[in-house]
Amino acid sequence: MDFLDVSASLTGRRWIGPGAEVERQAEAIVQEDHLPDALARILARRGVAPGETAAFLDPKLGSLLPDPRSLLDMEAAAARFLLAVKQRQRIAIFADYDVDGGSSAALLIDWLRRMGREATLYIPDRIDEGYGPNVPAMQELGRAHDLILCVDCGTLSHEPVAAAGCDVVILDHHLGAETLPDCVAVVNPNRQDEDGALAHLCAAAVVFLMLVEANRQLREEKVQGPDLMSLLDLVALATVADVAPLIGVNRALVRQGLKVMARRERPGLSALSDVARLTTAPAAYHLGFLLGPRVNAGGRIGAADLGAQLLATDNPTEARRLAERLDQLNTERREIEAEVRAHAMAQAEARGLEAPLVWAAGEGWHPGVVGIVASRLKEATNRPAVVIGFDGDEGKGSGRSVAGVDLGASIQKLAAEGLLVKGGGHKMAAGLTVARDKLEPAMARLAELLDKQGAGAAGPADLRIDAMLMPGAATPELVEMLEQAGPYGASAPAPRFAFPAQRISFAKRVGETHLKIAFSDGMGGRIEAICFGAFDGDLGPALEGHGGRPFHLAGKLEINDWGGRRKVQLRLEDAAPASES
Repeated sequence: MDFLDVSASLTGRRWIGPGAEVERQAEAIVQEDHLPDALARILARRGVAPGETAAFLDPKLGSLLPDPRSLLDMEAAAARFLLAVKQRQRIAIFADYDVDGGSSAALLIDWLRRMGREATLYIPDRIDEGYGPNVPAMQELGRAHDLILCVDCGTLSHEPVAAAGCDVVILDHHLGAETLPDCVAVVNPNRQDEDGALAHLCAAAVVFLMLVEANRQLREEKVQGPDLMSLLDLVALATVADVAPLIGVNRALVRQGLKVMARRERPGLSALSDVARLTTAPAAYHLGFLLGPRVNAGGRIGAADLGAQLLATDNPTEARRLAERLDQLNTERREIEAEVRAHAMAQAEARGLEAPLVWAAGEGWHPGVVGIVASRLKEATNRPAVVIGFDGDEGKGSGRSVAGVDLGASIQKLAAEGLLVKGGGHKMAAGLTVARDKLEPAMARLAELLDKQGAGAAGPADLRIDAMLMPGAATPELVEMLEQAGPYGASAPAPRFAFPAQRISFAKRVGETHLKIAFSDGMGGRIEAICFGAFDGDLGPALEGHGGRPFHLAGKLEINDWGGRRKVQLRLEDAAPASES
């Protein structure tokens, strides 16, 4: 049955409430653990059983962190790394140009600095070199170094790794092929010969586990390694920005990392928080939507290594300079993205949005924004999306997938079949290079592979509601309690509440597309709400011209600290007309 009988909201979505099993589980949690109903419902939906809620609400990294040696090649990787440290060998770090790669590199640089060692940082240019190790760069690094650490890349780079001419260790999480590069170690939870138990880790988490193993090997030699807990801010940033699922150890890593970040001990992240005007303690949302995009901006449209330099620096003055430059680049990135997005959406609509794959390709589209635009297409259509920018006879593209559809494996299959120059990634995101004359057949074949996984069967995304709430019950204390079940993000969506039959007392357009409203139930409870992008569709006009009619309203609660007053605000996502009775 549709929640509040909403089968087609103002955004065209059906509202779905919790199932009977979740309802029963929530009731049992309320009775056994004496928790509020709203929190119990969130925990039940996350699969937390009665009696297990205390451990879930206070996750301990010590009990959730896996043994690093459960990953293949881990002991060998840490041992070779420590050998380079002890013998003062020359170390190079080859990292991807995104947040995960930059954070992974910064983790190693920070750890080495505390051991009195340095490393050369190399991040390839997105346009000139593309993703991952390439032969010229690896040869140049190999001539000047004894060990190259490839982080967040390298698992498919057989030829470049072989060309290095020195020892190579790969610390990655991207989907592996049947064969691995010939090197000292390939530590990757997504190797085909791994059991997949840690497949949800980002590269920075893999690097962190390698440092845990390195510290363990040092302890066996009666040597004290650097404090690893202080590095968790970087792991948290990478985990959220790389959209890794916030489950298991990832949840604990982010939870602890946010606490470390709140201490503002890392100059780069402090400076970045300042330019992003982050004035509260950081939450997962801020990592994903404020800090992550700015770190990424260098790799997208500026100097590829700016983000990693910012995260790794221990100089506050340099940190401020880098943060301001990244903030400026992020503004430029948004402008470029908006133009490409408009063209891509128009092209995708002309091609049809009901197919298993939504895709668009254009001349000169900046390769640094195609991934973001693919995300926007995916969100708008609830379909896997690929966006490609052509320069000459080759196009570089990026894809984003929906739950239950493995895009990375399909892209890799296309590359194996010769329809792509190269391609790879993981379930939810992938990159590719395609020849112009193979674009149409490649996209047709990709659509066929995705259709077999059920991509074509998806309708408009249903809106899942966790519980019904009245304005008077939406207190700051409730929101703080709900935060204990976080952090929220990929595979752990923030709780969404429906407020039934509310009267809008205030409605004002903010900027070009946003809407601010206030609503109440007529019984003393009143809440303000903000709806971003409301005027991009029917939602904004309907609520602005409410005419006194009641509406069911749905969204996520947050605390607004503006002006020193703490009050609850609803981040409004959807609405539906309610009966006058």
